[in-house]
Amino acid sequence: MRDDSKELLPRPLSRREFLSATCLVSTGVLVPSLNPLWAAGGVTGHAGEFGELNATDAGGIDLYLEHKDLLVGGRPGRAIAINGSIPGPVIRMQEGREALIRVHNRLGESTSIHWHGILLPFNMDGVPGISFPGIPAGETFTYRYPLRQNGTYWYHSHTGLQEQLGHYGQLIVDPAEPDPVGYDVEHSIILSDWTFEDPHRVLRKLKTMEGYYNFQRPTLANIDDQMKATGMSLGEVLEKRLAWDRMRMDPTDIADITGATYTYLMNGKAAHENPTFLAKPGQRVRLRIVNASTMTFYDIRIPGLPMTVVQADGQNVKPVETDELRIAVAETYDVIVTLPEDRAYTLFAETMDRSGYARGTLAPRQGMSADVPEQRRRPMLTMADMGMMMHGDMNDMNGMNGMNHAGMDNDMPQHASGGGHGKELATTNLVERIGHGPDRHGPASITMGQMAYRRLDYPGAGLGDDDWRVLSYGQLRALKRPYGRRPPTRQFDLHLTGNMHKYVWGFDGKKWSESDMIRFQYGERLRINMINDTMMSHPIHLHGMWMDLYAGAEDYADNPRKHTVIVQPSELLTVDITVDAPGQWAFHCHLLYHMEAGMFRTVAVVRSLEGGPIDVES
Repeated sequence: MRDDSKELLPRPLSRREFLSATCLVSTGVLVPSLNPLWAAGGVTGHAGEFGELNATDAGGIDLYLEHKDLLVGGRPGRAIAINGSIPGPVIRMQEGREALIRVHNRLGESTSIHWHGILLPFNMDGVPGISFPGIPAGETFTYRYPLRQNGTYWYHSHTGLQEQLGHYGQLIVDPAEPDPVGYDVEHSIILSDWTFEDPHRVLRKLKTMEGYYNFQRPTLANIDDQMKATGMSLGEVLEKRLAWDRMRMDPTDIADITGATYTYLMNGKAAHENPTFLAKPGQRVRLRIVNASTMTFYDIRIPGLPMTVVQADGQNVKPVETDELRIAVAETYDVIVTLPEDRAYTLFAETMDRSGYARGTLAPRQGMSADVPEQRRRPMLTMADMGMMMHGDMNDMNGMNGMNHAGMDNDMPQHASGGGHGKELATTNLVERIGHGPDRHGPASITMGQMAYRRLDYPGAGLGDDDWRVLSYGQLRALKRPYGRRPPTRQFDLHLTGNMHKYVWGFDGKKWSESDMIRFQYGERLRINMINDTMMSHPIHLHGMWMDLYAGAEDYADNPRKHTVIVQPSELLTVDITVDAPGQWAFHCHLLYHMEAGMFRTVAVVRSLEGGPIDVES
């Protein structure tokens, strides 16, 4: 899963350099020598200057990976550049043809590229230690795989924390058949987060002090602000704060890493650089939006323009018009917008914790801009986010706590890995909530709501109170019935667990180094019930196979197909999987630092549940 990476730290100042610099600062003198010394060799370009390549053209393409000094938001930063920039080039491919991509590693350390959401042979998937050894320094690895799908996807490193340094880019697979989505012009929108700190230092800080980057916690100084914002009295605010304090929890624990260190980027550009996307009034504009961040959820809107969602995670969906949508790390959405008049509109991507934003302009001409919306107040988690429901629901919850799931109906989640094996499981009207039960899931899990329940129509903390339409999973419906859609015959529960005090994350209370492989049987139709025992939303990604998301559709064929799903706090979320891909695959939270801290599993596709992975070479 991971390789050791060299830390990219500036070299220490000598005593003479330190004294010289501090004397100049004390006298107010600013000279070029005060720039970071590691950047003294010269910055050769700006982030965001990337092109486009076609990997299914004759002869394929070449990608060159190297450390490079680039200006990120106007400041010099040390990046992993792909063909000279971050993001890397947009890579186009054609469905029905074969991609040929040569990756040349000039980093001085091992690296990799994972083709996120692409169905391919497991040894082309690009996960070191799982599907291949990695690409050693100074060597070239050739990726070659057929394209069996179309849509908007992305690519990134799966080695250590390299993704945080700019090792990512967008993929577009053009359809072999006529595209059901009509549009006149398209633009790639690649959202990401950047820190000028070394990523390994960031991880150490998270492990050293809980909430290291959270400067939005409730304090005595902001108690008056909370009273005004919520309409509560002083006593009510204090009572609420004490309730959270007794649980040793923080209602503002929305994001582990915030704008305290992050610069938020759109196509490699900071908000003040304002990248522009051109379209004429009346044109149908397709925005292919990828969240290539390491840790940041974005809430996206274009004030004054409705967006019509036409694709989620590369899969066509029945059009849904909305005013705002939340996009998790690793998700993609395609939306259609139409400029009604000859003026500029702001494409606004506000972070979920409200500590910053990325921004661009959609306009008929370069040089135009529109007002930037005022940032909203940061949200606070509620007792419902902790699985502590109110009124009559609380009585139902208490009655269910500690019940043995094995004695419930077959459409209830079951803790045994073989639950429901051999019998078709229900595909509609699944149970809406379950009590947590007696299992505490080990020392790596310290937060457990009493109840997990479906939250398909909940857009997320901080959304839905502005009288705007906000997209939810419950609105997503597949445009056409996906292949392989049949009822599952086996299911198991998977608890998402974490310990924020120690910054340990995992599944079922275990981090990756302590866990066994999860076995999928080749050819089966499998159900996984994900239960989030933590206070945070987790984007869960399965490599190599689609997850059919139970979104409450009356017709099983209508449920959307995704490669990454958000599991919200205290949520019970169900996915069904057609196990049709032999080999070993990664299954993990796509928050990079959560994955690095243990929220990762290896999935082995086996011929029998007692056996080892299928040897795909035989």
